[in-house]
Amino acid sequence: MFVMLHKFLKQPIYFIAITVIFVMQSCSDKVLDVQPRDRLTDATVWTDPGAADLFLNDIYTGLPDGNNWYDPIENWSDNSICGFAWPTSRGLIQQSLQSPSNANVSGDIGGPYDWTTLYTDIRKCNVFIKNVTASASLADDFKKEKIAEARTLRAYFYQNLFMMFGGVPIITEVLNIDVQGDSVFRPRNTYDETLQFIQTECLAAYNDLPDMPSSGRVGKGAALVIKGWCELYAGKYAEAAATNKKIMDELPYELDADYAALFLTKGAGSKEAILYREYNPPGQGKGAFLDGTIGPTFTKNGAETSWGGVNPTQELVDDYAMDNGKVISDPTSGYNPQKPYEHREQRFYQSIVYDGSYFYNDTIFTRKGIGSKNEIDLTDRDDASQTGYYMRKRLDDKTLVLGAANWGGYTSYQNYIIYRFADVLLNYAEAQNEASGPDATVYSAVNKIRNRSALPNLPEGLSQADMRTAIRRERRIEFAFEDKRFWDLLRWHIAEVNLNHPLHGISITVGANGVLQYAPVEAKGGDRKFYAEKNYLFPIPQSVIDKNPQLKGHQNPGY
Repeated sequence: MFVMLHKFLKQPIYFIAITVIFVMQSCSDKVLDVQPRDRLTDATVWTDPGAADLFLNDIYTGLPDGNNWYDPIENWSDNSICGFAWPTSRGLIQQSLQSPSNANVSGDIGGPYDWTTLYTDIRKCNVFIKNVTASASLADDFKKEKIAEARTLRAYFYQNLFMMFGGVPIITEVLNIDVQGDSVFRPRNTYDETLQFIQTECLAAYNDLPDMPSSGRVGKGAALVIKGWCELYAGKYAEAAATNKKIMDELPYELDADYAALFLTKGAGSKEAILYREYNPPGQGKGAFLDGTIGPTFTKNGAETSWGGVNPTQELVDDYAMDNGKVISDPTSGYNPQKPYEHREQRFYQSIVYDGSYFYNDTIFTRKGIGSKNEIDLTDRDDASQTGYYMRKRLDDKTLVLGAANWGGYTSYQNYIIYRFADVLLNYAEAQNEASGPDATVYSAVNKIRNRSALPNLPEGLSQADMRTAIRRERRIEFAFEDKRFWDLLRWHIAEVNLNHPLHGISITVGANGVLQYAPVEAKGGDRKFYAEKNYLFPIPQSVIDKNPQLKGHQNPGY
């Protein structure tokens, strides 16, 4: 029986429940006493805590499936370029071609930022909250905690709508057009109303959630980090500072000692992870879709072990500090442009594969003229790096077997971290600096991040503007390849600056006496366009407006 159930663990919730009913009853002589097999009924779901929890588990699958993205949101930003030409980032987002007719963000990242998918997830939350609340069979303690989980997840889904579209219809009841008719169509709430709803929901859920939840679940920290992020996104700095300070003061989260291992740590094994999508090793423990699609393309003997889906840009590389903590533009930093990869900070070596570094089973050479298959690709000839760099962070090149055998749906088992304690520290530091200036608590929060990576404290006496620059650089480096940079560019209102020029890679040639020469070059696929008059929000899909008369005439500006 266990083997049969195990095969269905990744099936949709309704399928799981029906299968469980079938298997359990096949072990009984009472073959006529069966529940309907074509649907979950109120009698089987809202009276049994196990069945209700299965329904909630299905809602958790709405969290971003970041280990199955071959073209992640990082490629929307100035941090990286997709190594092949056909996916969403290069064909749509980079050229700012999104419109109402193609606004359902396509490709592998569509789900968590798609209007229809998000409202489907919200409806699941509403169904769960309504029925668990009304259940006379479920224990009060169970109901309280599980409803709080659902409200937190619903707030997260609204967070993504809020970032994408601004003010959106707030729906908290279960709508049924057959019963309610046209009253199911709701107008957009304002930007401020949407933010206030998220804040209120997160605060209400906070009181009923555990301090440290079981692995893969949301707890108090998740509710507050969503609230604090949305406040920061909206520029509500005093509120954001207070929310993040509450996490710092009241909850037992801490920075993981090992930055690189954090992204390979499972479940509650790290006290830094606050909200994440959890994966289990599929099959016999194999799993390398993430590692086999966005990492270095060619390894030993020229084997194509990855698609090269994330190519870090020279702009990102240049923001990594030296190991003395100074930025490379500082003439006292010791940076040598002819030896650019020496004496850089730890996170550079933990995050970037560069020319001459080792990955998986081979030394990776992106320099030109030596016949390396990883030579920088300036013509889109194949999947070799467009920039001369590959991503290392989040990839397991020690225990997995990489290559084509794992491209066919073997989900990588690393957790996809959405928020962690480093978010709390840097969110607090930024908000407090904007609200009150660079006081001692701002320095303390930033220095904890720096010290974890063996960097010295920030220099004392920074102005508010200088601290702002330092925090923004720290965010870029600390959160590289965690799909945060694009949203930072939007909320700082600098996207039209950073995303309106070509991005660069590094062309390395072998000169006289074998001396390497380094020259920045415009990267193929690195051209960017961003229209400030409209691209700070995405268009509402025309298909949604056509169905909902309350949305007609209320499209986002510029579309």
